Amino acid sequence: MHRSIDIAATPEHVWPLLVDPDNVMHWYTTLHEFRYVDERRGPGAHVHTEERAVGPMLKIDFEAAEWVDNRLLAFHMMSGSGVKAYDQRWSLEPLASGCRFTFDEHVELPFGALGKLLGAAARRTSEAHVTQMLAALKGLAEA
Repeated sequence: MHRSIDIAATPEHVWPLLVDPDNVMHWYTTLHEFRYVDERRGPGAHVHTEERAVGPMLKIDFEAAEWVDNRLLAFHMMSGSGVKAYDQRWSLEPLASGCRFTFDEHVELPFGALGKLLGAAARRTSEAHVTQMLAALKGLAEA
């Protein structure tokens, strides 16, 4: 899934909303938990999440595969429940009027062909959640 939204705020203003756990919980509405496993921030940071978007609670441990302050944060699933693979990429592109936030997500379910069917069925709900999340992020950043 790939979604973007233009925000009337600089990338430097939006960045703390992406990396501070308390801030993330205000816009990423399907999360029940977002925390750093240790004190490390930047590439290689470990993040534990608990999320319920569609179906059962997903408990996932991610590694920050990419981290460029005020520009890019990419998470790669290291371990977890409910999915076979999960990657997210959050990027900020400077614009004359602020920035563009882009949310990319790739989720692979277990169960082979059945998992693909289940994923396709859940896609519409997931897309609606992401649309709400982006609107919430925009509202927080522009407040």
